[in-house]
Amino acid sequence: MSTGFENKKSKTKASFTPSVDSFDITSKFQEYFTQVKDPRTERTRWHLLIDIITISILAVIAGAQGWEDIEEYGINKKEWLQTFLELPFGISSPDTFRRVFERINPKEFEQCFRQWVQSLVEKLGVEVVAIDGKTHRGSYDRESKLKALHTVSAWSSEHRLVLGQTKVNAKSF
Repeated sequence: MSTGFENKKSKTKASFTPSVDSFDITSKFQEYFTQVKDPRTERTRWHLLIDIITISILAVIAGAQGWEDIEEYGINKKEWLQTFLELPFGISSPDTFRRVFERINPKEFEQCFRQWVQSLVEKLGVEVVAIDGKTHRGSYDRESKLKALHTVSAWSSEHRLVLGQTKVNAKSF
């Protein structure tokens, strides 16, 4: 068995019931992201920055993988988005999403995003576990048909845990 596991009680309840509603989450979201400075000139600001950021993040969480996917998400969810966003000129084009994200300060955006996620973690009383996986280059053996060496690590907000290492190209197998 892999090392690094501790036998401790979970901080989350067996049946998860969120303690905040969607309106609370979206209003807090908008409060955090108003700190991002709009890099566009006044004459080119048809769409509100907070609308662009909100739609983009929600779309990516839902699986969007490009600017066209973000626009499609916005169009498909427009009726719902209008319940908490202004959308004065509708949904932005893929080019608008791209241009805005090319120009906003990534450090500002990251700081706002981290603060927002941290507020959700605290409000919901959950623990975030980040998982990272790596495949080690050159560790496979084609002649013996052995797969590459893989390492998986997980970090919680309190501990760093190594979940396991699989070494499948060792000659001792």
